[in-house]
Amino acid sequence: MTNDQPSTEITPTDMAHLRRCLELAAEALADGDGPFGSVLADAVGNALREDRNREHSTGDPTAHPEIALARWAALNLDPEARAGATIYTSGEHCPMCAAGQGWSGVGRVVYIASSEQLTQWRAGWGAAESPVLPLAIGEVAPAVEAVGPVPELVEEIRTLHQAAAGA
Repeated sequence: MTNDQPSTEITPTDMAHLRRCLELAAEALADGDGPFGSVLADAVGNALREDRNREHSTGDPTAHPEIALARWAALNLDPEARAGATIYTSGEHCPMCAAGQGWSGVGRVVYIASSEQLTQWRAGWGAAESPVLPLAIGEVAPAVEAVGPVPELVEEIRTLHQAAAGA
């Protein structure tokens, strides 16, 4: 499980991308999908692509934004650009998405809430458990620099997840 203290300083650029992740998560929730949103940025912080969960609206339980961005990066960026890129996301990656990021070579992830936090919230609301273990990114993809959670934004994503759980 993750430690609920940020591992490095969060920059203003990080915060801007994380706020966009919250907007995307709210869009996903409004469409009946889980409230997750993600942004892929290059090494200097320019947003390259963004996505949100689409697992219910598409009928594909693997339609997570984090893996979609890792796939896009693998197909569109050279290895050096991927290594310097960051995936920003509203919640720590599930094991599938962490593996996708590890295989793609995107070097960094910054997330608002940890898998441990989400698991605790959902249990407290009586929501269904995840079909996969809530492993920390580093347990699945140790070469990826993982930064999070971001306490200043945790309550906003918690509120979206609470609405999704019907709690």
